[in-house]
Formats: sequence, structure tokens, C-alpha cells
Amino acid sequence: MTHTRARKASAGASRVLSHVDPDGRVRMVDVTGKPGTAREAVARGVVHLAPATIRLIRSGRIAKGDPLQTARLAGIMAAKKTAEIIPLCHPLALSHCDVAITPRRQGYEIEARVRTTGPTGVEMEALTAVAAAGLTIYDMVKAVDRAVVIGDIRLIEKRGGRSGTWRRAT
Repeated sequence: MTHTRARKASAGASRVLSHVDPDGRVRMVDVTGKPGTAREAVARGVVHLAPATIRLIRSGRIAKGDPLQTARLAGIMAAKKTAEIIPLCHPLALSHCDVAITPRRQGYEIEARVRTTGPTGVEMEALTAVAAAGLTIYDMVKAVDRAVVIGDIRLIEKRGGRSGTWRRAT
């Protein structure tokens, strides 16, 4: 897809894709001249589990150990390694990452909050943390529940940088 077609494909978007050069090639955005500012991003997702699996987790009877604490740790580790698995992400020194896992009727909600001071945001780190935590829960319970669904992974809010604060409307 050429740069022009990429712009048209984003119907109604007022910005050009920053990871595409004028010839349509992907590139890492140059943030050399951007000032370092405080940045934060929050992402969420959900893990739906069978009722029997939820009971096993909540009673501490998953053979591999505590999937929730393991998932929290996996999410934090994944946020720190985002640039290694998402090709055009900048490696960032994170100043904070927290992954909270909250019980819900059909499973768990995962929320990641990531902070840094730097020239680029931490949205991808927060989203990666949520995805890795969800995948870890699946890995920990797959022996008893292969029908786990990980989904609705989305950015909730971001702060800092030139574009300021953004919050999801719903």
C-alpha cells in the first residue's frame, strides 16, 4: 500500500501514518528532537473462563500455581520487553508498571498502568502487558479449560506528549 493509499484507508483521519515513509516503506519514527515529558497509559482486557475454572483459581487449586500472580508478573515483564516483540516500538525505560487483575462474573479484568518520562508514549507497553497477562492466565489453566477467551484489549487513556490527554469515551 502506498503512502497515499494508507492515508485514504484511514477514512476521516487528519493525520498521516507516522510509521510509513513517503515511499510507503515502514520505518521507525525518529524521536531524537522530541522533548522528554511525563507519560502514562492505561489499557484493559478481559479473560472469560468456565465457571469451574474460576472456582479452581479462587480456591487456589490450579496445579501450576497461582495464575493471577504469575499473570501480573508476566504483564510487567512484557511491558518492559515491548520493543523486542513489536517491531517499530522504541525501547523505553519504564518508571512504573502495574498490572491489576480484578475478578468478574465470567472471569477476570486485567488493567495495566505504565509510566515513563521520555520522547514517546507508553500505549504499546500497556497493551502488551494486558495481552501477556491474559495469555499467561490461559497457559496456567489450559489443562482444565481450553475454551478460555482473551479479548476486548483496548487503550483506556493516555497522558503526556504533544497530544496531551486522551480517554476512551465508552
